[in-house]
Amino acid sequence: MTDTAAAPLPYANIRIVEFTHMVMGPTCGMLLGDLGAEVIKVEPLEGDNTRRLLGAGAGFFPAFNRNKKSIALDLKQPEGREAALRLVATADIVSENFKPGTMAKLGLDYASVKKLNPGVVYVSHKGFLPGPYAQRTALDEVVQMMGGLAYMTGRSGDPLRAGSSVNDIMGGMFGAIGAMAALRQREQTGQGCEVQSALFENNVFLVMQHMMQFAATGRAADPMPSRISAWAVYDVFTVKDGAQIFLAVVSDKQWTVFCQAFGLSELLADPRLASNNDRVLARDWLMPILRTHLAGHSAAELAAVFEAHELPFAPITKPQELFDDPHLNASGGFGELRMNDGQMAKVPLLPLTLDGQRPGIRLQPPAIGEHGEALLRELGYGEAEIADLRARRITAG
Repeated sequence: MTDTAAAPLPYANIRIVEFTHMVMGPTCGMLLGDLGAEVIKVEPLEGDNTRRLLGAGAGFFPAFNRNKKSIALDLKQPEGREAALRLVATADIVSENFKPGTMAKLGLDYASVKKLNPGVVYVSHKGFLPGPYAQRTALDEVVQMMGGLAYMTGRSGDPLRAGSSVNDIMGGMFGAIGAMAALRQREQTGQGCEVQSALFENNVFLVMQHMMQFAATGRAADPMPSRISAWAVYDVFTVKDGAQIFLAVVSDKQWTVFCQAFGLSELLADPRLASNNDRVLARDWLMPILRTHLAGHSAAELAAVFEAHELPFAPITKPQELFDDPHLNASGGFGELRMNDGQMAKVPLLPLTLDGQRPGIRLQPPAIGEHGEALLRELGYGEAEIADLRARRITAG
């Protein structure tokens, strides 16, 4: 099953050849593929290692490799590199996320590809932009620790990685944004260029708000669990039957509405709670009163009252529960995706619309080398040559 948009997609005539694995590089190609680009994934003969991950990585391959074609080539053999060079010569964008120096060893770095294809946009996804750290091996968790995000996420003395591969995914997003900018620049100059995106710099961008808080106030930001909130009521409440719900009251008007809705007239009249800043300073004695007052209500009852009065609230939701979210299902937030075992599952689509439509799934995640034969023919290989490449394990699929 595929989803199709009513209008032509914006990158429909753009060809991307990607040498990527894991999350960061594949995210870049997935985003541009969802927006209409033809994305050709060059894999080793045994396929991207991400296809075989367990645990937290079990969904990586289908999640980040939809709307792509696959060709399997042994880049360690000259004939495999020759096929790859023929392919990149046809590309608008080449994307890679291997260790520094790997693509140069294969003769597939920007300098080499540019000689074949002067207009190419070459996107490199790395751990660090050029500088003293450039040769370090980076992972999402590594840069979260060294870039301040783990410190801000965990409790004091207990740094904690964020609950998603935020730098990998956003690093791929910035790679895609850079590619978009470079394509626009090419329209103006006729020249391609190299784009670099990196995990560490992405992470620093994420914690910029905390850096600038220090720059503005001279006071270091506290980790999020122990921070002094800008609002007095902005917290998780444990209520009836041990359920939890996040509730927020972020303005003086909302405070009035909240107190009236829950029969808190004494608190509303208390001069010590007259303004939001007063309530922030009173949190130590105010919050126990509110927790006790709300504890007898169910989470559903609180949600209904908050929604009816246009107050901010949120259920505490586990990822697997989102498949049944009524808003996502009613608003076209999911596509149908083939998983590694062949079963179909819902998958979140890009969180944007074009003319009211969510860009959908045109191609399911490919089998290893699924499109290789057709692509080799397009590149000028004859049937006998393709058979020979297959027999000598230079291509597969």
